[in-house]
Amino acid sequence: MSRVATRPDRPAARRGAAVTVPRRLFGRLVGTAFGRAVLVCLALAGWALWTGGVLDGPAARQVRGSSVYAAPGVDLDRAAAERVIGNRRLVVLIMEPGADLREACDDTERATQGTLVLAMSRDGEDWDTYGCSRLGGDGPRDLGRAMVAETTISRGADAFVDRPVEALKVIVLNYDRLVRAGLVPDGARTISPSLPRYLLAGGAVAGVVAGAAVLWFGGRRAGRLADARRAGRDARADERAALGAATAVLAQQIIDLDGYVGPVAPAYRRLAADYVGLLDEVSDLDGDAEALRRLRERVEELSRRAVDLADDAASGRRADRAGGRKPDRTGAGSSGRRAAGRPDKVATGRSGRAGATAGKGRTRGRGRR
Repeated sequence: MSRVATRPDRPAARRGAAVTVPRRLFGRLVGTAFGRAVLVCLALAGWALWTGGVLDGPAARQVRGSSVYAAPGVDLDRAAAERVIGNRRLVVLIMEPGADLREACDDTERATQGTLVLAMSRDGEDWDTYGCSRLGGDGPRDLGRAMVAETTISRGADAFVDRPVEALKVIVLNYDRLVRAGLVPDGARTISPSLPRYLLAGGAVAGVVAGAAVLWFGGRRAGRLADARRAGRDARADERAALGAATAVLAQQIIDLDGYVGPVAPAYRRLAADYVGLLDEVSDLDGDAEALRRLRERVEELSRRAVDLADDAASGRRADRAGGRKPDRTGAGSSGRRAAGRPDKVATGRSGRAGATAGKGRTRGRGRR
């Protein structure tokens, strides 16, 4: 029993978790600049929709940009009626018979600011009318003028019950008399968008300009970055090519040294070991241009060591040839070595040639004698 009592309420926990998730999402949205900007744009859009008449009825939506509203079923040439009223501060609502004219006038309050509104509907052989003035303030003088205008604007319209356009002409004449009497301000009706629409339009223009500027600067920055990366890739490619060429030259030098490494064998082994270690570093290289340059300098250093070893090995071979295989043949040294090595042969050869010469001379002399 106690286990059942202490068991948590799983549906309640799930509901609490479901409520916590939107709160966390909302907190994350409000906690960022982008989220706050989105909320401001949503609030501005809602304000613009509300002031733009998203909740208005059909009459209010019609008279926001027109001076005449005709309910469905009313026979009226709207184009001719609008031409009759023109740009005066006058709005006429022609409703269906039996409609609540006061309610129709109240429904168009936000859409008809600064105008004189006349709601009318056919009532047998007459017009049932209701006027509401939104031209002035709430002072006593303004209230008196509004009352006079509301009661005067519909005089004489009952004579044209079957012809609504002619009735509108009479209403327009009454309006003009009210203007000349100073009871209604002169001037044309101006239809201007609400403030949120201006803000939205300005925000749209600012957003386009800001977006174009961001794209332009971002494109320039991206171009510079791309150019820098391309230059870096080209530099790395050049360094790799130079490193490969230098490594190939070094490998050929080491191969050439393998033929005569007698006097320089320890240095040759060190050079070969350094070359093998360098190849390991080259294979593990990540492509950094600076690292490639350092490796190329090391390869050049090893190449200079190989050149020095080759010079040392070549000078050692020349010394060996000069000492054993190619003796010095300058005069005194040569004759002295030969005289010391074969004295009898040299003396005998020379004396024999001398005797033969002398004998020849004596023989020729004896024969002549």
